Amino acid sequence: MPKILIVDDQEDLANGLQVNLEREGFEVAKAFTGNAGLAMALSQNPDLVVLDVMLPGMNGLDVCRELRNRGFERPIIMLTAKGEEIDRVVGLEIGADDYVPKPFGLRELLARIRVRLRRQPIARRIPAHYTFGEIAIDFERFVATRNGQPIIMTAKEFEVLALFVRCRNEVLARDRVLNEVWGHDCHVAPRTVDAHILKLRQKLETNPAEPDYILTVYGEGYKFVG
Repeated sequence: MPKILIVDDQEDLANGLQVNLEREGFEVAKAFTGNAGLAMALSQNPDLVVLDVMLPGMNGLDVCRELRNRGFERPIIMLTAKGEEIDRVVGLEIGADDYVPKPFGLRELLARIRVRLRRQPIARRIPAHYTFGEIAIDFERFVATRNGQPIIMTAKEFEVLALFVRCRNEVLARDRVLNEVWGHDCHVAPRTVDAHILKLRQKLETNPAEPDYILTVYGEGYKFVG
């Protein structure tokens, strides 16, 4: 059941969309401000976001830009009451996938949602730049910093972190990490993953003993929530 996040300060519109989307078999979450929508998109990782441009506080364009900067790659459909072409162009340039002007027909929006869900890439890409907390990662140049100060990391540590970023909020078993990072190298033991997680925590977490970003899911594996 695909999950749709609606971010719109018009509660009647959002509630109406929720009813109709749930009738079509979607799971729906709602946010009424840009800041709340950003937080929910990053924490819940919905399959698609319906995002109004005009929002209190952080506007929809800024939310879209920040989501893309944070590595969110699910489809974003922008809603706006504005008719200027520049708004549409700006929205697409900062990473929106589609643009629906208000007022809109429900059937049109549903059709666009289904099209965008079908077009999602099978594998999510790794963002060139990613930030969480005080940490900034440049995956293109293999550079990591904390508040601008360099962090020394090995190539394998970058690969493990890249996998976690690509699979943010997913629980990754040791075997999956081994297969995706080390491939079929039969000389690598499962505990190698634990050793690399320990090193990453020591380098990236404020308190490695009580990590905020690379979490242990007991009996299952690890989950990155940065």
